[in-house]
Amino acid sequence: MTEPRAAGLSGFADLLDGLSFAGGRNAKLKLMADWLRTTPDPDRGWGLAALTGGLDLPGVKPALIRALIEERVDPVLFRLSYDYVGDLAETVSLLWDAEGTGPAPGLAEVVERLRVLGRAEAPVVLAGLLDRMDAPARYALLKLATGNLRVGAGARLARLAFAQAFGLSVEAVEEHWHGLEPPYAELFAWGEGDAGPPDLSARPLFRPFMLAHPLEEPEALDVAAFAAEWKWDGIRAMAVRVGAEVRLYSRDGNEISRTFPEIAAAMGQEAVLDGELLVRGAGGVGSFNALQQRLGRKTVSAKMLADYPVFLRCYDLLFDGAEDVREAPLAERRARLRDVVARLDPERFDLSPDLEATTLEQLAELRAAPPDPAIEGLMLKRRDSPYVPGRRAGLWYKWKRQPLNADCVLMYAQRGHGKRSSFYSDFTFGAWAPDGQLLPVGKAYFGFTDAELKWLDQWVRAHTVNRFGPVREVEKALVLEVAFDAIGPSSRHKSGLAMRFPRISRIRTDKPAAEADTLETLRALGG
Repeated sequence: MTEPRAAGLSGFADLLDGLSFAGGRNAKLKLMADWLRTTPDPDRGWGLAALTGGLDLPGVKPALIRALIEERVDPVLFRLSYDYVGDLAETVSLLWDAEGTGPAPGLAEVVERLRVLGRAEAPVVLAGLLDRMDAPARYALLKLATGNLRVGAGARLARLAFAQAFGLSVEAVEEHWHGLEPPYAELFAWGEGDAGPPDLSARPLFRPFMLAHPLEEPEALDVAAFAAEWKWDGIRAMAVRVGAEVRLYSRDGNEISRTFPEIAAAMGQEAVLDGELLVRGAGGVGSFNALQQRLGRKTVSAKMLADYPVFLRCYDLLFDGAEDVREAPLAERRARLRDVVARLDPERFDLSPDLEATTLEQLAELRAAPPDPAIEGLMLKRRDSPYVPGRRAGLWYKWKRQPLNADCVLMYAQRGHGKRSSFYSDFTFGAWAPDGQLLPVGKAYFGFTDAELKWLDQWVRAHTVNRFGPVREVEKALVLEVAFDAIGPSSRHKSGLAMRFPRISRIRTDKPAAEADTLETLRALGG
């Protein structure tokens, strides 16, 4: 594998190319760590921002890029090429009719120019930059501009690569990450030993969540040593208040305060709370599909706030005021959490209840018959466990209910990204309505082996009946057994139903499409 060139857009393009074809996680980590060590400031800071989703260049959108290339080449040629390649940046970088005679701009120059670019001037500026570059640099520019890297290296992996590059613990990097801004000069100064860790104690920072392992051997569990709670089907979130500042973070560290402003407004205690965002429903907790109506919104209307009222069901306490209590045992943290929650608005915050069970049989009975359809199973936590980032063996377990299954019919397929850009790997499937229509109920892009992916790709190509841009409609003839965690009402699907975490568990070539499941059957699975 070619090592990436240190600086500039071409070097960043080499990094992206290497990440797309790297054979595994460790190979990706090494590529990123080497690039971060050898690339000068501020180029590496902007590259790190792009890898972690922290780079916002609002003046450049995919529609603008498509319009520019269709002025340069035959639109039909572009669309055919795009359909074959499956990646907009790669297609345009190869089709762009310029020699790239330069002088080629550097990574920092491009980012700093595009950050302040208005939409009116974007076409001329972007075309001028592309004209100065060769194909690899154009590819890197377009990836940066759209934020659609798709190289199999998410934000967490990039931060881990930074930690490995400079001999820091990833937990320490995560602690500081969300208080810093690109191009991360303070972060790199700390990493290279030129300065200590940034002092961000006065800011409402994200702290990495403690996570659970699946319970693989229930019979080996020392039940007396573990506390039990319900595992709720919502959005894991962290509410942080320091002084007068409040932030709400998702599990991956994205700030979601504007999406759920009522939670931020009601966070009246200085604390760091770990919990689950849930929607109130008739007599209890609403479905995850109701919660989805609130996700990803930058502004939330008064009607949305009223129709989908959200609250935080609290699991754990990380900071009590300014005191860090993560090293305290779970039993002590839960006692202090109870006091903190009691002082908060009960409409917006409550406590996840402790469950009474002294034997494995009692736990199994609770797991098999939870009192609310929004419960996925059980959480089992050692009573003496500290709150530590990530998954630590023997401390926390999740014991989920057995997944639901349904036989559905493949309807549409779309190409994947990165390694899968040449394969049809994103599959939409449906169930039969009473009038004989096949209506979509979900979409899955994992669960199958590499060999099954190749088989599915060939089947899609051989049974295509229509095309809608990158999407192929196929003959309604192939049955897929789909596993999923839950199903509930959805206004986004014509069927009125949507699956939670669907994955393809089996290709049912043995079953006629007419014998696939009906919407009534799936609706009954939702309880």
